[in-house]
Amino acid sequence: MSKIEGERAFLPVNIAVLTVSDSRTLDDDRSGQTLVDRIEAAGHRVADRKIVRDEVADIQALLRAWIADPQVDCVISTGGTGITGRDITPEAFQGVIEKEIPGFGELFRWISFRKIKTSTVQSRALAGVANGTYLFALPGSPGACKDGWDEILVHQLDARYKPCNFVELMPRLKEHIT
Repeated sequence: MSKIEGERAFLPVNIAVLTVSDSRTLDDDRSGQTLVDRIEAAGHRVADRKIVRDEVADIQALLRAWIADPQVDCVISTGGTGITGRDITPEAFQGVIEKEIPGFGELFRWISFRKIKTSTVQSRALAGVANGTYLFALPGSPGACKDGWDEILVHQLDARYKPCNFVELMPRLKEHIT
């Protein structure tokens, strides 16, 4: 049975928050702020927060900088995961991901289906790992950010969560790098 176990210590994770948008600013970025509020409430650290336009090169440059930064364990983005012409976050992420975590997107869409029914097929939420850094791309609505955090990430980024979680794997994510 999945649950939080007290015999394990909580380990705060350093998380960078990325909003992909051509129109948002820090003052009106409700989705990014939703993530920041939940990350901090869970006891984690917001290592950085940025807004980047819907441009593959710009998104990838920032992702690569965070992936190379030892102070960033995880990146969570919001926005640009739909199917319109400017929605290019999945393409940007796929250009830097070394290993995909397909179950994340599948589970996100299952959770989303319970709330928005078949409209969830328009979401291309995804996750992966690059150079030992977790990368998660969520849709751009506050509701989607709540669902992604409250239903998946709050548990998987908690070292106390059993039977398994992403945090306990962090020391082993770079085993292939010599």
